[in-house]
Amino acid sequence: MTEQFDTRKVWFVGAGPGDKELITLKGYRVLQQAEVVIYAGSLINPELLDYCPPGAQCHDSAALNLEEIIELMENGVNAGKLVVRLQTGDLSLYGSIREQGEMLTERGIGYVSVPGVSAFLGAAAQLGVEYTVPEVSQSLIITRIEGRTPMPALEQLEAFAQHQTSMAIFLSVQRINRVAERLIEGGYPADTPVAVVYKATWPDCQVLRGTLTTITEQVREAGIRKTALIMVGAFLGEEYHYSKLYDAGFSHEYRKA
Repeated sequence: MTEQFDTRKVWFVGAGPGDKELITLKGYRVLQQAEVVIYAGSLINPELLDYCPPGAQCHDSAALNLEEIIELMENGVNAGKLVVRLQTGDLSLYGSIREQGEMLTERGIGYVSVPGVSAFLGAAAQLGVEYTVPEVSQSLIITRIEGRTPMPALEQLEAFAQHQTSMAIFLSVQRINRVAERLIEGGYPADTPVAVVYKATWPDCQVLRGTLTTITEQVREAGIRKTALIMVGAFLGEEYHYSKLYDAGFSHEYRKA
């Protein structure tokens, strides 16, 4: 029997990084029943809307303000329709769902979050790399550079660069020159490997690989100004060590050396 999703709540669904098949199975099933969909048209793959049933009302939120988005949600729920808010990547990163959730709660409307595949995961898959390389890097910093949204005082790029660990930088490729300069100022060696992945997992994805001293010119030549992730760190380099977990000489609770 097909699960029926609660029409008394708004369903926030992570759309994934771009490839329409990189939505979760649950997100796909919610879209199959959606009657009102408010989607981030400037970012998500419009092919995801093909999963919706015929007659679904699909609204591009790119030109809408928060009040207008909430009004669409409220009207849909009050009409007994299944309302879906479809947002790029995963909801927990730069998703702005808290403000939407609070306004819905004020109106007596609940909501459910269905996670998605973030662009930092899609970009790593695109390159066939892992952020956590044994004896090279065991941590990942996910951040951005300030724009119209300021950064907390303790979260400046220079401070994070002191760790010289793996880093995924969102929403910053338009200022790639300052990103590179500030990472070097903070402590990354100038020859630290960098990758810029434009539209990870999309058919028109572009991948640029260089160093902190060369990547700015590459990005400018490629004309990339948005929708790209910056990946920084030694995990992109040549140094690699095998995991101890599968080493024949390494004992653990499930296997003796």
